[in-house]
Amino acid sequence: MLFTELPMLERFTAAAEAGFQGAEILFPYDIAAPELYRAALAAGLEIVLINAPPPNWAGGPRGFAAEPGLEERFRRDFERSLRVAQALRARYIHVMAGRAEGPAALETYIANLAWACERAPHASLTIEPLNPADMPGYFLQDYDLAVEVIRRIGTPNLGLQFDTYHAQALTGDMLACWRKVAPLVRHVQVGGHPGRHEPDSGTQDHITFFRELDDIGYPGWVSAEYTPLRQTARGLQWLHEAQGRLPH
Repeated sequence: MLFTELPMLERFTAAAEAGFQGAEILFPYDIAAPELYRAALAAGLEIVLINAPPPNWAGGPRGFAAEPGLEERFRRDFERSLRVAQALRARYIHVMAGRAEGPAALETYIANLAWACERAPHASLTIEPLNPADMPGYFLQDYDLAVEVIRRIGTPNLGLQFDTYHAQALTGDMLACWRKVAPLVRHVQVGGHPGRHEPDSGTQDHITFFRELDDIGYPGWVSAEYTPLRQTARGLQWLHEAQGRLPH
């Protein structure tokens, strides 16, 4: 989502020069994984996270984990995502739920996630509530439900992915939501709300949020997941401000 003014393989160097230490690639399925890995390695960046499954992003489904009857499709696509994550040395795999609703969808979701956790005990899997305005019909639109799912599965390799943009859209109070779910959070993403642009363009207090991450010793990554208002590097004042005001 960032540095899209550049060809994909040139974005790693641009990100490193801008001060980033890692890179998310939401859907790294159109370029050979070894090419992506070499480009990241040359720039000195770790590849942090990818999404599963590989989608048809131009209007296709956003996952199948909660869709009854598509268990085989879920497993097949998860296996491909797992191979790509291993080739990229990616730390996290975000497992997308897809469009579904109702009790059968919940049980399908839990069964599929439990299978994935058992299939890949070495991997760190995440789930993320998404707001219905951006993702109509998406099964996981509630943080309480995400907490229930993680606790029911109860494996150490499944955690919560917390996106400040979606949290604000879903709850109206991103900071309160964070304080409620923080113990289960494995990975953090930031973006301004409304608009999903730079964090300093929205209504949330990201500086306070970053300070709280430091105060609790959050050990994970913080990823910039937003659509820049202009060329990416010109909109990174929020990052420079955070680096100047926080202890590290």
